[in-house]
Amino acid sequence: MKKQLAKQRWLRLIPVVFITYSLAYLDRANYGFGAAAGLAKDLHITPAISSLLGSLFFLGYFFFQIPGAHYAEKKSAKKLIFWSLILWGGLATATGLVSHVGFLFVIRFALGVVESAVMPAMLVFLSHWFTKAERSRANTFLILGNPATVLWMSIVSGYLLESFGWRWMFILEGFPAVIWAFLWWKLVNDEPKDAKWLSTEEKRDLQEELEKEQKGIKPVKGYKEAFKNRTVILLSIQYALWSIGVYGFVMWLPSIIKAAPNMDIVKTGWLSSVPYVLAVILMLAVSYLSDKFLNRSAFVWPFLLVGALAFAGSYLIGTSNFWLSFTLLVIAGGTMYAPYGPFFAIIPEILPRNVAGGAMALINSMGALGSFLGSYIVGYLNGLTGGFGASYVFMAGSLLVAAILTIVATKKPGKREVVKQVEEMA
Repeated sequence: MKKQLAKQRWLRLIPVVFITYSLAYLDRANYGFGAAAGLAKDLHITPAISSLLGSLFFLGYFFFQIPGAHYAEKKSAKKLIFWSLILWGGLATATGLVSHVGFLFVIRFALGVVESAVMPAMLVFLSHWFTKAERSRANTFLILGNPATVLWMSIVSGYLLESFGWRWMFILEGFPAVIWAFLWWKLVNDEPKDAKWLSTEEKRDLQEELEKEQKGIKPVKGYKEAFKNRTVILLSIQYALWSIGVYGFVMWLPSIIKAAPNMDIVKTGWLSSVPYVLAVILMLAVSYLSDKFLNRSAFVWPFLLVGALAFAGSYLIGTSNFWLSFTLLVIAGGTMYAPYGPFFAIIPEILPRNVAGGAMALINSMGALGSFLGSYIVGYLNGLTGGFGASYVFMAGSLLVAAILTIVATKKPGKREVVKQVEEMA
């Protein structure tokens, strides 16, 4: 009979993880609101400089993920995230104090560096606490911080901007991360064995289950070998393409909606939130089913394919029927977010604990590169063509290739490949 693992892990850890990642995403994404509400004008930021500021964040985010994951696995995810919370909260607050664009360059790059450690460190942390049958759901509650934050940030930032201006918005939204750092330190432990809120039997059962999973995974000596793994390489490319679609969508959805006839900023804000409501619902449902059937690929590629088809359909309809076109955009947004939980559960199931965190960091860093390319190229195509059709096709194509790569990357090896792997091990 299968042992019942400690249920209080979900109530104790998941809310803390969700809030932490939500605060990270808040201090990353509120720049766009500040720029639109006076920051760009006050600091004389041209569109070209604004693009450079965006790229600097992703540059820092791209380069420092693997060192962060390595520290989280070898040393302490708890300590790394504690200092990250303090630093990114301080940097976000400092954004509200800048008087020259030069300081903003430094802050945006540093913010990318500090926040780059958060996602891989959190994935490492969750892999220490949740088993294979739970991991997709645990990952999903972490990543829910993304769409959920977009929902509430839009409302809170709007009120803060209206009441206090862009400087106080950054100051007031950055400060909570610093306070939360100390609650994080008090509430979490790196390993189950250190948790005073678990009984000795609960610690033993959970540790045995996690160790049993590791025994079924082929040993990998180090990152060099892990990074040459076919699945890791393909999923890195897949995630870059997937992120092109996601961040192109996130950055430009309000502009796409605002361009519709008789559309004001209030309607745009409300309509822009609809895809994220669908995203939250689908993420929870997909992660539950993925854990239930212990199948990852089947709950990733179909949703990316639907997202690609929805983008293509919205492009074909164009402006002839706004509400049908918008409905397809909602479907595209929701289905792009749906598979995050199952996707990040793939690597810990094929690579051992000593390299899984680094491999996930590599994949996530390629996602950061895709995020930058997505937001930049979509904006470039919109400006070049004077419409959104070309960018729809570009995002649809990226998602279609990402869906195909998911199937190829997670395809189980045939008999000949298995023999080859056995010979290599011997």
